Amino acid sequence: MQSVPNPTLVEATVSFLTQHSPFDGMEAAALQFLGESLQLAYYPQDSFLLTPDMGPPPFFFIVQRGKVLSREDGDIASQNLTLSAGECFPIGASSGNRATVGGNLCNASPAADSAPALICYGASAHIFGPDGHRKLPLEEFFLGPGKTALQRGELLTAVTVPFVRGSAGHFLKLGRTAVGDISVMNVAVLGWPDSAAPSGTSWRIALGSVAPTVIRAPEAERLLSQDTSPAGLEAASQAAAAAARPIDDIRATAAYRTDMVRVLTRRGVERVLAEIGVRVDK
Repeated sequence: MQSVPNPTLVEATVSFLTQHSPFDGMEAAALQFLGESLQLAYYPQDSFLLTPDMGPPPFFFIVQRGKVLSREDGDIASQNLTLSAGECFPIGASSGNRATVGGNLCNASPAADSAPALICYGASAHIFGPDGHRKLPLEEFFLGPGKTALQRGELLTAVTVPFVRGSAGHFLKLGRTAVGDISVMNVAVLGWPDSAAPSGTSWRIALGSVAPTVIRAPEAERLLSQDTSPAGLEAASQAAAAAARPIDDIRATAAYRTDMVRVLTRRGVERVLAEIGVRVDK
C-alpha cells in the first residue's frame, strides 16, 4: 500500500524551504513536489551521515535543524565546512571549496579564462534577484574590472551555451608559467562553415586581459569572413591586435600584449581552419 504524505508535514516543509535559497526561487508546483518527496530523518549528534566507505550517496540531504560538519582530507591539510539550516549536501559540501565557472565569471577579472570562450559561443547569463529572473548576453555581464551587471540582491544562477553546428574553437593563453598562472593575455577563436560568407566561414574572436573587460574583435571577425588566405589571416590578426587596449603592469608591457594578440589570434585561426576542413597555404 502506497503511503500518503502528511499534509501538515508537507506544508511545514514547503514553508521551511521557501525561507532558503535556491528553493525560494522555485515555482510553487515544483516546491510542492519536493515537499511531498522529502523524507524527515533524525541523526544523533556525532553520527556519520556519509563516508567514502559507504559508496555513492543514497540521498540528497537538506539540513533542517542543527549543523553538519563536512571534513575534506587532502594531501596538504584537512578542511572543514559547516552546513546549517537550508543548506544541502553532498552537493554543498563537495563544491564549497572548489572553483566554479560562476565564481570565475562573477569575479569579473579581465583575465578570466572561462569568459572569452563562453562569449565566443554566445553564452547567456541567467540572473535571479528581488525582481525575479532576467537573462542577458554574457558579453554584457562585465562592466569593468571586478564589476558585473548584477544588482543588489541578485545572483548568477546559470550560464547557457548555444550549440554552434559544425564549429571548432581554440583557447590560447599566455602565462608566466605552464599551468595555474593568471593570463598575461588570452585569445579565444571560434569558427564554423557558412556558405553565405565569401570565405565560406564565420568567426567570433574574444580577447582577455587586454582591456578593462573581455572584448570581441569584430573587425578581425569581418575580415576572416571575407578572406582566409594567408594575407587574409595576417590582416585579421593585425585587426585583432588593433582592437586590444592593454596596460603596462608587472606581468607584461602593453606593447608585448598587443603583439601576442596578433600571434595567438593567427595561431588559433589556423588551428580552427584545420579542424573545420578549410585549407590555408602558408
